[in-house]
Amino acid sequence: MEPVLARSVRLADDGVHVLDRRKFPFEHTWVRCATAADVAKAVEDMVTQSSGPYFAVLWGMVLAAREARGLPRAEARAHLERAGRMFVATRRTNNALRKAVAAVLAGVDAADDVEAGALAGAVAGDERYRARSRALGTHTARLLPDDGAVLTHCWADLYLTETVSAARAAGKHVRFFCTETRPYLQGARLTAETLAEMGVDTTLVTDGTGAAVLAAGEVDVLLTAADRVTMDGHVVNKVGTLGLAVAATAFEVPFLAMVQAPDRLAPTAADVPIEFRPGEEVLRTLGRRTASDRVRGWYPAFDVTPPRFVTTVVTDRGAYAPDRLHDYYNGEEVHD
Repeated sequence: MEPVLARSVRLADDGVHVLDRRKFPFEHTWVRCATAADVAKAVEDMVTQSSGPYFAVLWGMVLAAREARGLPRAEARAHLERAGRMFVATRRTNNALRKAVAAVLAGVDAADDVEAGALAGAVAGDERYRARSRALGTHTARLLPDDGAVLTHCWADLYLTETVSAARAAGKHVRFFCTETRPYLQGARLTAETLAEMGVDTTLVTDGTGAAVLAAGEVDVLLTAADRVTMDGHVVNKVGTLGLAVAATAFEVPFLAMVQAPDRLAPTAADVPIEFRPGEEVLRTLGRRTASDRVRGWYPAFDVTPPRFVTTVVTDRGAYAPDRLHDYYNGEEVHD
């Protein structure tokens, strides 16, 4: 059975419906976004995370096309471009939003009707992302032990569920340790819950416990997604990944970073904007204040792991050493 979170964004006649991952699994609440601007607000407010924003933007661009109904083609196309810029600005570190916008615009440019083209582009983008995630999961599963434990951080979404499915199909028995992932607790609420839903032996640890788990020899692999991987091998992911990667290196545990493709538009880490979210967010947990008014918070949402702490970057085309990522693009071009 497909995990609940695998289909957490839906297009409907009355808008885009987004499962509120801030409340999952305690509540299954859907947020209705009637306009493209509503979708952007939902993404910015963390209603959905990981691959969720990609799908939200696909369908949000369809809403933008609906909003442009009746306009001359050039004006409708310009409206979609403005909506695309709005979406990309919501979460700048992950380049999946740019890809979602590009998928819809490609559909528009290939069709006579703007709205029909936008829908076709969104459907194609949805199918392509899921297919590439399956391929990525298959390649990742091959690198996991036949019977061992994995430490993961934050919520890798389809990358993780496809990896688990592929490992199971290969007859592997893999256990997981999940960090809680402050301040939104994606690891506790999303990762651990989904793995348990899939029947995986799952253990939750606090964010500060990862190094101790690695030092104790409890895990065989550190495995995370990557919001972006630069062409020179830097892994950009949820803040906290860097510390775990350093600890994994110290205790000789391989670190595998999953991404569909390295980003040709980011030659180095300097080319990736790091999102800083309001410091107020780290002063609360699940809506409850956890620090007094006398302190302030600081919250870079992502950190950058240098390639010397990365063992392997796994993509939808296979596994690469971080200094060999240009090999990904040898031969035929891919829609990245």
